[in-house]
Amino acid sequence: MNGAVASLAALLGAGGALFAFTLWQVRRVEARYPPVGVLVDAGEEVVHLVERPAIGPERGVVLLVHGASGNHADMMAALGAPLAALGFRTLAVDRPGHGWSSRRSGRRLSSPQRQAALIRAALASRGVTQAIVVVHSLAGVLGLAMALEAPAFTRALVLLAPVSHPWPGGVDWRYAVAAAPWLGWWFRRLVVFPAGLATMAAGVRSVFAPNPPPACYIEATKLALVLRPAHFLANAQDVADLKAFVKALAPRYPEIRAPTAILTGDSDGVVYTHIHALGCARDIPGATLCALEGTGHSPHHSAPDIVVAAILEVERRSRAGEAFATLARS
Repeated sequence: MNGAVASLAALLGAGGALFAFTLWQVRRVEARYPPVGVLVDAGEEVVHLVERPAIGPERGVVLLVHGASGNHADMMAALGAPLAALGFRTLAVDRPGHGWSSRRSGRRLSSPQRQAALIRAALASRGVTQAIVVVHSLAGVLGLAMALEAPAFTRALVLLAPVSHPWPGGVDWRYAVAAAPWLGWWFRRLVVFPAGLATMAAGVRSVFAPNPPPACYIEATKLALVLRPAHFLANAQDVADLKAFVKALAPRYPEIRAPTAILTGDSDGVVYTHIHALGCARDIPGATLCALEGTGHSPHHSAPDIVVAAILEVERRSRAGEAFATLARS
């Protein structure tokens, strides 16, 4: 009996220590990586927007939207400076529940359509009514939803290693556990921070493989923010719920009229290129596909010049379409 009591006491002590460790780490990480943009009231939620103004005359807006397990800094770190230098007003966003954007509405905001609508509302309050939309990985379906449901806003679309179509199997068990109502609460507060800090560097290497990650990537992209319990919950819900939304949206991709470019790595070990990128190229009228040789899941970091060239190309196609429409109306 005394042994059982001692074991229980040890278990409770370990749990308390892990809980305290998570609280301490949340405070430390949030103090290290505070909001750097504007917190925009978008009605039911607050959206964190980070802007890089155009250098010289402005030629339009580019919206950058990050994928799973991240925040605005992943896209802005790779593409913000070159796009601003070319004259684009460049805006990167924390998706709802990620970074410093709120998620008061809970799991219903795992919907890519709802996320897209919320981001557009936040941008409208900043005077942005049209943008070239550049999305990575899980946010691929968000960009596709935006092109379908807000065609006037979506001037053009660039899909980087997108998730877009139904795939065989499910998702990693950690997302299902983290998103669970009761078990997930404890998992996010006892396990995620210590395990996440211990495995973060290896996880980043696996995402970029066969390419090396950029120097200081974890620090530059504030990656530890995702380990906070609320952020990790939002991320887990997004991933766990994604397949159902993809199944509903995929049959509509032939309706997309925005000029679209798809860039993917031929060595992507995170998403199935033959299902998603090739599926988009097949289903979206006029879409172009570039498969980057020897490139992993983050082409915006591994081949930023090629991504910027694709943005310029869809801008050119958008301008040509606008000119044709004007001529047709005259």
